[in-house]
Parts: sequence; C-alpha cells; structure tokens
Amino acid sequence: MPAYLVSVVEITNPTPGFKQYAEKSAQLIKKHGGRYLARGKAANIFSGDLFQKKVLIVAEFPGVEQINAFWQSDEYQKDCKPLREGSGIYDIGVFEAPPPDRA
Repeated sequence: MPAYLVSVVEITNPTPGFKQYAEKSAQLIKKHGGRYLARGKAANIFSGDLFQKKVLIVAEFPGVEQINAFWQSDEYQKDCKPLREGSGIYDIGVFEAPPPDRA
C-alpha cells in the first residue's frame, strides 16, 4: 500500500550545504522507490498562514518499509541529512494511504 513522506519546511538560513542536500535527498528518494508528488511553495493560499513561509514536500513510496529504508540508510543519515543542519525548521511525518474502500 502506498505511503507518503510529508515534510513542511521553513528555510530560515539557506546554508551552503542546503542545495546539495536537496539534490542528494532527491536521488536517495528515487533510489528507494519514491517519487515527488509535490515539492515547493504553495501556488495559492486560500486560508491561513501556515504556508506563507514554508515549502511542502510530498514523496510517494511503495510502502512504509521503503520510507524507513530511505530514512534509516547510512547514505541519508550520515551523508545527506547533516547537509541541512542549521538551515531551517523541518516537520516530517509518514502517512499511509487509506484503504481503497475509504479513499
């Protein structure tokens, strides 16, 4: 069943490593079977101010197992994740797709 890695990010300090982080994490997401469904600032904001200064990233994976493999990999934890340190506020969660009869 598909699962989604959802990140709401506020970049407060675009560090030198941030661009490299974005590129490397995209490669690792693809390597672990993921693909981006949304990535960037809101095109329109109809209500509230949560998205005023934030970027939304939604990556779809075949399942939670692939998200866990991506997140726990040495490539991500040791080589990639440190590149974003000090660049902003990251709220990240994993969401499972609803069963077909509840979609």
